Amino acid sequence: MGRFEGKSALVTGAASGMGRATTLAFANEGANVLAVDIDADGLATLATEAAEASGSVVTHHAAIGTRDAGHAAVAAAVEAFGGLDVLANVAGVVRSAHTVDVTEDDWNLMFSVNVSGMFWLCQAALGAFDGGGVIVNVASNAGLMGQAYFAGYCASKGAVVNLTKALAMEFAKDNSIRINALAPGQTATPMTGTIELPTDCDIDLMRPYMGYRKAAQPEEQAAAILFLASDDASAFHGAVVSSDGALTAG
Repeated sequence: MGRFEGKSALVTGAASGMGRATTLAFANEGANVLAVDIDADGLATLATEAAEASGSVVTHHAAIGTRDAGHAAVAAAVEAFGGLDVLANVAGVVRSAHTVDVTEDDWNLMFSVNVSGMFWLCQAALGAFDGGGVIVNVASNAGLMGQAYFAGYCASKGAVVNLTKALAMEFAKDNSIRINALAPGQTATPMTGTIELPTDCDIDLMRPYMGYRKAAQPEEQAAAILFLASDDASAFHGAVVSSDGALTAG
């Protein structure tokens, strides 16, 4: 029997990478999952992959980033499954540039998806949890350290870290709710594989956040998300768990 038999989960960024791995892991452990993503083709592929899981996957095509979108996604999960037990905010975007070249569009996109979308989903989920629930927000090692050429991404992921802590403090007396974050390091996903570094970047400035270990696989990060969402992590609330191969340890 899986750890999430009879439970429902909402996963964002579900069509690829870490979100896809998380969705499949939840479904394989018995959860009913609402898989949210802007990539309709990726969601269709995911639904096929999840067909033999012990749980079920219902896809929800949407671009998160607004209050309406976040609340609609949570409402869809409640309608599909009769309630919501877990919210896994995995969706994220990253752009790299010399600070003087950062565009307003790229800055706004990172904050829309990485921060605003996450907040509105958290708000809706906290209002929908009936008898308790768990939120796992995906932050980044970039939210715990400065990284040259990633000012917007670092700022947005730093916001995720403190958003998670602020929500945890607000619900510190409610033992039925747990809110934590995972801060991954480099992970082999389509998102990280398409990062375009700016021209004339100084590699010496980037070495402090390149690390010494190989990139993690999405399934490894998904396993950490499921742990934080499970009863095995009952003592975790307000934690930001680093899964970055010691990148932020020293």
